[in-house]
Amino acid sequence: MLYRQITFEERYTVGLLRQQGLSPAAIARTLGRHRSTIGREVRRNRAHSDGTYRPPLADWYARGRRSRSRRNRQFSPEEWTQIQELLREDWSPEQVAGWLRRHRVLRVSHETIYRYIWAEKRAGGTLYRHLRGARKQRRKRYGRYDSRGRLAGKRPITTRPAAVETRRELGHWEGDTMLGASQAGPCVLSLVERKTGYLLLGQLDQHTSAAVNQRAQRLIAAQSHPVRTITVDNGTEFHEYAALERATGTAFYFATPHHAWEHGTNENTNGLVRQYLPKRQSMAHLTQHDCNRIAAKLNRRPRKRLSYRTPEECYAG
Repeated sequence: MLYRQITFEERYTVGLLRQQGLSPAAIARTLGRHRSTIGREVRRNRAHSDGTYRPPLADWYARGRRSRSRRNRQFSPEEWTQIQELLREDWSPEQVAGWLRRHRVLRVSHETIYRYIWAEKRAGGTLYRHLRGARKQRRKRYGRYDSRGRLAGKRPITTRPAAVETRRELGHWEGDTMLGASQAGPCVLSLVERKTGYLLLGQLDQHTSAAVNQRAQRLIAAQSHPVRTITVDNGTEFHEYAALERATGTAFYFATPHHAWEHGTNENTNGLVRQYLPKRQSMAHLTQHDCNRIAAKLNRRPRKRLSYRTPEECYAG
């Protein structure tokens, strides 16, 4: 089997799991990597100043080494124009490179595209603004009572069907809410299909279980494929899940509190959505049309794990 370079998304997950106290071996099992790969990644790409592992900095270190290890071929102005057009669609350099290669248009590495973006920025360009920025890491809050997950009768993730884990069957989703400027005000419900990464976004006027149920029922009813299961965290906005199960026939499962990797597909996808809906920014202006537009934009981005097909292609197929 050919060695695959670690992606930025994997580095983000490594950073998140290290914060949770997992060992390199446990992280490797979660990512489907060899433990020596994770150990080498942390050792080589941790911060020179204090030895901590920060995903954006680690990715910068790795790309720098790779760019110094090979000579760069020249591309024509027409080819760079095509690359720029895709970047302005908010595709990542890796998605641009993979899509061009898949369609036999151009062979260019994502490191070359990154170098071009930073050179263009130094010259006063704006392509860098289309990149997803470094995301703040979550930290567990110690020393206070945690009431999340204390809901009688809920199904733990350990009882979820085996088909959910393998990602071979369509119809198994992960769900979460994304807050705006306040804890209780307008926010967004995100649902992500595990096999294809297909995203649904729902506008919520309030961060309540009633608002979640109403919007989720509409989103589920609009799907052409059955929504078999949804895995969510232990937020109180999902405490009325039983009513939603009765209305839709969808089975809900709950992740272990503070185990973000158990619904990692949704965690990573929410990171992509934050490019359009930054943290602590009011969502009072947001409409369902806006949510549909953002979801469509992400569903039409090629994904590496889908062999650079798009979630929209895979979900429709």
